[in-house]
Parts: sequence; C-alpha cells; structure tokens
Amino acid sequence: MSLNDVTVGDVISKLEERAPASFAFDWDNVGLQVGSKKQTVKKVMVTLDVLERVVDEAIENDIDLIIAHHPLLFVKLDKIDVSTPKGRTIQKLLTHNICVYASHTNLDIAQGGVNDVMSELLEIEDAKPLIETKKDNLIKLAVYVPDTHVDRVRDAISEAGAGHIGNYSHCTYQVNGEGTFKPQAGSEPYIGNQGELEKVQEKRIETILPKSSLPQVLDAMFTAHPYEEAAYDLYPLLNEGSSEGVGRIGSLKNPVTLKKLCERVKEKYNISSLRFVGDPEQMVQRVAVLGGSGEKYYAAALNQGADVYITGDMTFHLAQEAEEDGLAVIDPGHHVEKVMMPELKKWIKSCFETDVQVMISQSNTEPFRFS
Repeated sequence: MSLNDVTVGDVISKLEERAPASFAFDWDNVGLQVGSKKQTVKKVMVTLDVLERVVDEAIENDIDLIIAHHPLLFVKLDKIDVSTPKGRTIQKLLTHNICVYASHTNLDIAQGGVNDVMSELLEIEDAKPLIETKKDNLIKLAVYVPDTHVDRVRDAISEAGAGHIGNYSHCTYQVNGEGTFKPQAGSEPYIGNQGELEKVQEKRIETILPKSSLPQVLDAMFTAHPYEEAAYDLYPLLNEGSSEGVGRIGSLKNPVTLKKLCERVKEKYNISSLRFVGDPEQMVQRVAVLGGSGEKYYAAALNQGADVYITGDMTFHLAQEAEEDGLAVIDPGHHVEKVMMPELKKWIKSCFETDVQVMISQSNTEPFRFS
C-alpha cells in the first residue's frame, strides 16, 4: 500500500465528520457492515439500499466500497443461507472484496444530511430540528501561546472544531501578556533553561467549542503548540449550543396552496406521484419534513404549528387522525431519501479529489409501482 492510498477507514472518518455514528438512534445499526477498514479504496458507490442487484452493479463497476443509507444488516442474522437473496448478497460482497458502510439515522439527523437536503430543495427557510435528540453544551477554551506560534495554534484549533459561530469560523479573542515559568529537572523546554525563570511575550487565545469536539480540539492544540506543557483553561458556558434532531420544520417564503406544494414536491424530489391529506386549495406556509418513515412524529409537527407535514409511510388511521386535527400531510414515499445521494457523492469527492472515484447507483430499489 502506498502513502497515497485511501482506505475504507479514511472514507469512514470523513463521513463521520459530517454524520457522527453517535448521532444514530440506539435501535439503529450504522457503521461498517461488511469488510475491513484497512482495505484500499479506489471506487465508491453511493446507494439508498444494498440489494442483490445493487451489488451486481457494484461488481460490474469494480466498486471497492458501497455507502448506503439503509443498513444491509439491520436485523440480526442467525445464519447466512446463500440460497436466499440476503445470503447471496453477502456472499457476492465477500467474494468480490466489496465493503459496505451504512449511514442511516445519523445521516438523517446530521446538519447537511437527508432532512436538510429535503428542506433546501423545497426552499424551506429557518429550518430547525423537528424532534430534538441532542443539545451540545458549549465550552470556552483559553490557551496561552508565544507570539511566534499564535497563528499556527489558532488555525489548528479552529480547523478541529473550535471558534465556529453561525456562518463564521476561526472566531477567537486574543490578549497580550507575559508568561513566566521555570523549567524543572527532567523537562525539555522549548524556550529557556532548567532552573532559570523565563519570561515570554504570549497571547491568550480565547474561543468557544461544542463539548463533543473537545477531544479533537485539544489534540490539535497540543500538536500545534510549541511548549512541552501547554497552559490552558476550560470553562463550561451557559450559552446554548447547537441542537441536533430528526426532521426539520420551517417556513416557505410565501404561502402556497397544498396542491401547489404537492407539485413542487414531485418536481424537486423527482417523483411521479404522491399521496396527500387535506384540502388541495388550502394555503400552507409552515412546513415540517422527515425523510423515510415518520408517521409517529406527526403530533410533533402539529404541536409546532406546521400547516403540512411531509413524510413517508403514513398509514390509514394516522392519516385520518392528522386530517381530523387539521394537519395536511404529503406522503411522497420512503424512497425520497434518495435526494441525499448527490450530496454524499459531492462530499466524498471534495474530501479525496482525484484519489477516489464516486458514482451513484443506477439500480432502482423502490419496491412500489404506480399505475
């Protein structure tokens, strides 16, 4: 393996920067499903589902890694029977050294993930999580750095996740001061000598970061800092951090009829038909969306003032309840999560440029047909 080889582990690390596995629901099964993180990757295929025909397509295209939204191994296997479609699928993957990675509810929840893409395609403004699953506490970091290394340390901690406020990055506050220290026996000081008091012109760099980013920020700080022992302080903050959650709710710039919104959903999600609940001529503006199967969350959409809830797999009786509660519903089907695939392709290509080829599966995994 050469120094420039990209591994499955490298791709996973980049994917989980955007959609950490820790975001996934407890009942979900995300992560590497088949293969080894050490395997070299030249070609990646993005898909919604890992069915046998998808694997056949991967074999034809010499794919090394399949990145799927829906886990191949969602239900625990008691055996691998290669006379069954699932068994044959696994057998083909192993025979042709194709790895499979699943990013499911973590990709639903992540910023820039499935639900954000669905919202952006419909131009829903000020979208927030429909159901909050996690709120990240904020921490203030203050680190003392000699003037010669201020830019290096600031950039390192910022690129590791500190100093992000809204649409701004590298947000810090710096104060000049004088640091003192006396290296003791056993030390290897960057500046000064053992047993002598040293005075150094330093800057105190202050910034904020989400608690979840603390390990990587500190690691970046220690790596960039020239001192053997970096001096730093951590303060818990009462400021509210970003919240993560499933689904999104926001508003259209202008109200439209339910019928008009249905047409927009079909166009933007590239589907030929859908089901809806409500008066086609009623005006709607506040919109909730949840990719996949979201009927059990319709009450959250109602309670947060949504005029219409867009989700898949609505069943008869819950659709009736939503109608009686005055909530319009648009059901474009579970399969609309496919809108995320171009974004995943773009993300992987931006991370690895020409080192990895990325394609979107052309196999249709939508089980329903409409006439």
